[in-house]
Amino acid sequence: MLQSAISHFLEGENRVRISRILKVSRCSVNKWVANYLSDGLPALEAKKAKGQPCPLSIKQREQLSDYIDKQSRSTKGGRLTGKAIRAYISEQFQINYHPNAVYKLLHRLGFSWITRILTT
Repeated sequence: MLQSAISHFLEGENRVRISRILKVSRCSVNKWVANYLSDGLPALEAKKAKGQPCPLSIKQREQLSDYIDKQSRSTKGGRLTGKAIRAYISEQFQINYHPNAVYKLLHRLGFSWITRILTT
């Protein structure tokens, strides 16, 4: 969208018209054009949105990864749930995670929720 706005701008369209064409606010178009005019092409590069830093330290994340890996290989059966992982984090690190944040953390650590059913 940003690149399209700059393209229209370079073709001579005014900012109001660009906002109508792209169906975005004029403020957004003004910001994009101003960034382009001040910083050039590097201003067009997408910037990753900043989120909250992970409350777990690197060592704690490693411990959590090891725990999950160990539990997934356990011969005792059962299933490691998001609720169980939240409880583990709370007990081990005294940090309370929102349920959605647990799944984001697991994704960051390289885990997915593909499960395997073991038959006997």
